[in-house]
Amino acid sequence: MEAYALDAATTAFDESRARFETILAWLSGPESAGLTHAELEARLQVASRELFCQLVQDHLDRRAEREPRLAEVVDADQVPRDTVEARRARTLATVFGDVRVERLAYRARAHADLHPADAVLNLPAEQHSHGLRRLAAVEAARGSFAEAAWSVAQATGQRLGNRQVEQLTQRAAVDFDEFYATRSPPLCEAGDVLVLSCDGKGVVMRPQALRPATAKAATSRKLATRLSKGEQRHRKRLAEVGCVYDCAPIPRTPGDVLPAPDQPHPPGGTGPRSLPEAATVRGSLRTRSVICWGWQPPV
Repeated sequence: MEAYALDAATTAFDESRARFETILAWLSGPESAGLTHAELEARLQVASRELFCQLVQDHLDRRAEREPRLAEVVDADQVPRDTVEARRARTLATVFGDVRVERLAYRARAHADLHPADAVLNLPAEQHSHGLRRLAAVEAARGSFAEAAWSVAQATGQRLGNRQVEQLTQRAAVDFDEFYATRSPPLCEAGDVLVLSCDGKGVVMRPQALRPATAKAATSRKLATRLSKGEQRHRKRLAEVGCVYDCAPIPRTPGDVLPAPDQPHPPGGTGPRSLPEAATVRGSLRTRSVICWGWQPPV
């Protein structure tokens, strides 16, 4: 019995082993001998994604073969599922590539099918995996959705549309409030410093989003060859972001800021000691609570 189980596990990953042996044969063969390191990196980057995609596929196929059939399955409304369909498949787009997930479907007439294996695997409702969702959210925070889609394609080979990246980013942020509700900051101590930081940025607005007075001033008496009187080239509104936090003060003397006449500036610093060194000597910066808000005042 143990030998049979070992043989079954070995057979389940035959495709992955064949892909790995193909990569080894190519690396040891004459075709790769004349490549530059950049060409070698590019080829192996694609080959590694394909190999790991096959590993995930083989693992999912093995789990599908070993999925037990449940004796009784009911939904939240206590409607039983009396019919079982094997090998019900769906596509999952992962950071390595698209894989096929097969599982048992428990069915009842006029009711949606239930797939208990989806809950075990924690599969998303959409096609894209949580890994792709996380990567899309990280890249979207760096720039536009188009730039995020390009970055995801470079990292994973998965080509997403701008709308898909936007939707994945929104799904990644659904637990924002619940997450920070469990992260209550500790109270400040006596003698701590309260810091208030604000920054404003002009944001270009759509014409239909302008206030009536602003829209009228921007479009009335419009000239064809130059800006009209009162017309704005960049129709923006001010977005203000603020942050309040408390921290332990780091006392600094004039000598910490301004060097003595006969003392040279240290590399990368503005005084006898740079700020990190001063913090190490006099106490580290301790931030206990942070509150951020966004405010958009009228133009």
